[in-house]
Amino acid sequence: MLIGGGHSHVGVLRSFGMEPMPGVRLTLISSDVQAPYSGMLPGLIAGHYAFDEAHIELMPLARFAGARFFHDEVIGVDLQAKTVRFRERPPLPFDVLSINIGATPGLRVEGAAGSVVPVKPIGGFWRRWELLRDRCLARRDETHIGVVGGGAGGVEVLLAVQYRLGELLAGRHRSAAHLHFHLATASDEILPTHNERVRARFRRVLAERGVNVLTDHEVVRVERLGTIEPAGGAGMLGAAAISSDMPCRLHFVRGHLDVDEVLWVTTARGADWPGDSGLETDEGGFIKVDEALRSLSHPDVFAAGDIAAVVDHPRPKAGVFAVRQAPPLAENLRLRLLDEEPRPFRPQREFLSLISTGDRYAIASRGVWALEGRWVWRWKDGIDRRFMARYNELPEMETAAAGDDEDGIDPRLIDDAAAAELANAGPATVSGRPLPGVSDTSRALAAISTLAMRCGGCGAKVGATVLERVLSRLQPVGRDDVVVGLDAPDDAAVVEVPSGKQLVQTVDFFPAFIEDPYVFGKVAANHALGDVFAMGAEPQAALAVVTVGFGLEAKIEADLTQLLAGALVVLNAAGTTLAGGHTSEAAELALGFAVSGLVDRGRALGKGGLRPGDLLVLSKPLGTGALFAAEMRGAAKGRWIAAALSSMTQSNGAAARCLVEHGATAMTDVTGFGLLGHLVEMTRASGADAAIDLDAVPALDGALEVIERGIVSSLQAENVRLRRAIAGGEAVVGRRKYPLLFDPQTAGGLLAGVPRESAAACVDALRSAGYGRAAIVGRVEEAGRADAPIRLLP
Repeated sequence: MLIGGGHSHVGVLRSFGMEPMPGVRLTLISSDVQAPYSGMLPGLIAGHYAFDEAHIELMPLARFAGARFFHDEVIGVDLQAKTVRFRERPPLPFDVLSINIGATPGLRVEGAAGSVVPVKPIGGFWRRWELLRDRCLARRDETHIGVVGGGAGGVEVLLAVQYRLGELLAGRHRSAAHLHFHLATASDEILPTHNERVRARFRRVLAERGVNVLTDHEVVRVERLGTIEPAGGAGMLGAAAISSDMPCRLHFVRGHLDVDEVLWVTTARGADWPGDSGLETDEGGFIKVDEALRSLSHPDVFAAGDIAAVVDHPRPKAGVFAVRQAPPLAENLRLRLLDEEPRPFRPQREFLSLISTGDRYAIASRGVWALEGRWVWRWKDGIDRRFMARYNELPEMETAAAGDDEDGIDPRLIDDAAAAELANAGPATVSGRPLPGVSDTSRALAAISTLAMRCGGCGAKVGATVLERVLSRLQPVGRDDVVVGLDAPDDAAVVEVPSGKQLVQTVDFFPAFIEDPYVFGKVAANHALGDVFAMGAEPQAALAVVTVGFGLEAKIEADLTQLLAGALVVLNAAGTTLAGGHTSEAAELALGFAVSGLVDRGRALGKGGLRPGDLLVLSKPLGTGALFAAEMRGAAKGRWIAAALSSMTQSNGAAARCLVEHGATAMTDVTGFGLLGHLVEMTRASGADAAIDLDAVPALDGALEVIERGIVSSLQAENVRLRRAIAGGEAVVGRRKYPLLFDPQTAGGLLAGVPRESAAACVDALRSAGYGRAAIVGRVEEAGRADAPIRLLP
């Protein structure tokens, strides 16, 4: 299990992708879907690189490595139980753990938290920088910008910020003369870890740029000169995501400095949770590791990059060391899995630093020599681009980590528990070749390597012991009208239908399309509940149908726990009892639900109530089919997939209530048949026609981009057969959003006909309820186009 998508771990993932290790399952956990490359951060700030050029896409990289990707935040590790802990999802078990999470802001100075913009962690810096940039561009009065930290990072960031603001102001035909920059450092020199020649060159550059350099100025307190109103929706940016225009005062040991903005680039520290979990850490909170990058206190835990403190070979916190640690870390993780002693790694003492000066100019530093010039920047640019290409331009490999290596699984990977579990599963061969003897380990190897024939029928059920343990961890919401449910040993659920109510029933089931069972459980539950909400009903109870992949009992149990826990988050929030279900083993993970709901007698909303004059309201944007087709090919940006999953895990419950309150006449959820397919069903049932405002149809970020590259869902071709329902024929095909009409949705939004007089208020209410892309996408018209009931508005 790899926690963090830092420079070392991306190297590990590439290594396992190029040389798979059959029998090993990798899991990457990261709070970022795109990992920033620290070497390009100054160039990104200065505008020399686009955002995507300076970030590594973790999802495609994980897929290349055959790794599961979990987009989540770790809050601790139970080192005795060997599990990783999260804020919401159940703990995840690991055999070998590696931590590469970078550093956190060293904001131990009084008043700094919430008043300054920390550069680390880099993953959260970009949004903070955008806010600071916009505040500076909006000001016309004298503006003072302070950077605290006189190392290479502080100097580079200051010069990049100065350059970018100057360029942006020049583009607006404004002078940057009102911007004043200050660099404060506790050291008596800037760049104290570099030689005097380098320092002299940067003293010259800073003087030429008019930067006020304050050496021997340790900041002891930060005072905000006014009242701060926290920025709304800061999320993972935390208190540092300030949007106030209030200046602050930097208090030094002697004197103070008033500035409007502060960038904090001092020595960071380690996150609290590794030390709190029991890992041995140094005074800065960094995990102590030996020459093999292995924790001094726990041999199954490794650490690399900024979070690691190599006890025998201390080095500066620089990205170059994290990059160089990747190959030995990958090798030592393999050796540890094979129960062999890891090999020591001794980092170089001197290293090349290429430090940019904001513009396309850089100064090289190594040992006692220094060089500078535009050619140095081009040198640095080439190195950085080649590094990024290794991870964003992955080689084409049909099964990069499929685990079908001809040599099979290394016997050393099989522990005693696995051997005992699979002892009688098959002949004592690996990949068709006999092994010496017929030991339990040999039989276990055979079972895993050949996926020994599984029984069908009831023999395919998940074992009762595993199921009992998993269910004991689940807490479905209780309902008085569910008489017999999951807590009873009976063969079926028993529910009551109250007087005056009608029963609404539906079923949905599909295989997993993402590697994270917890998030997949959320999506599958949302998808299943959508049909009940679309009828204007209240979901009552759900029966789960689950298949989990073949594997060892402990792995099946962990996956099943994650899957059902994710589903329960959605079901419980909807007041829906998980009343029972069925589990079995199969070739792949899949999940579905049979859901029952209740609606007042005669009040169920169908698809057939549309009336001419109604406006068509759509609650969520489209594009999940194309985006996940692209994700399977490694062609989707991580932020696009994260946004799509956020939409897919958003319940339709509040949207349904809002639509009903505003007089919805007919409603459906947009799923596999796409927007057009479901709208055609509605018009046929209603005896009406419809017009679609194609420009108003909302699309998920990235959906149109991947469609234009020819990437669509495998169901798209079937859905396109309905194009004959659109009036105008080939004349409308060339419009950009046209293919979006046929895109199949998973856990899509609701489409409803709403009276014209209340439609605008309905959309406003939907957006206030969290459906920020809700829109009026068309109108209902009198019937008259029998063969083509749908037309596209100009």
